[in-house]
Amino acid sequence: MTIRVVVADDQELVRSGFAMILDAQPDVEVVAEAGDGAAAVAAVSDLRPDVVLLDIRMPVVDGIEACRRIAAGSDCRAVMLTTFDSDEYVYEALHAGASGFLLKDVRRDDLVHAVRVVRRGEALLAPSVARRLVEEYTRRPRSPRPDPRLDALTARERETLLVVARGLSNAEIARAMGVSDHTVKTHVGNVLAKLGLRDRIQAVICAYESGLVAAGGDWAVTSPPAG
Repeated sequence: MTIRVVVADDQELVRSGFAMILDAQPDVEVVAEAGDGAAAVAAVSDLRPDVVLLDIRMPVVDGIEACRRIAAGSDCRAVMLTTFDSDEYVYEALHAGASGFLLKDVRRDDLVHAVRVVRRGEALLAPSVARRLVEEYTRRPRSPRPDPRLDALTARERETLLVVARGLSNAEIARAMGVSDHTVKTHVGNVLAKLGLRDRIQAVICAYESGLVAAGGDWAVTSPPAG
């Protein structure tokens, strides 16, 4: 199945370069290019692509707001591309509904891989971004907001959500829990479905903001309700 992509960046050479890389793949088709966030939102609305690449800093409507509008109005997955890796942009992008966050110096193969991964419904962050996201969440004291959706999780699913929040890959989770990769995928899928989440990034945010993972670096799981 062909992955339909919109590429949005206000720098024409960057935009056309990404489009050329992706269009060269047998399973990817770039259906539109956009030079600002408003044009990206319009292109997604008109063409209904599977994935949109959004630069953070664009005129008219910036990438964060464009991502927010796209996530609210479609099932299109957004991958944020930027030269900046500050925590501020990471958090804003993830809360806006982004499924991926990559720096613009990403390698050709990694860019293509990101599009394919996000299209499958998974989430992807540059390793440096993922590490700092987890570190920042555990460093900052915060008042948890209890999430009643967590009551629907089994003890094993809560454990799965915990290790997902630590930034572990499926293979690492499988080793930590002593199960197969297939079992991990099943547990993660159940967690996302029960919590009504789009991807693993939203699961990380949910785990920290609900207090399932304690602030300050304590990897504690709140006890499941009795019964």
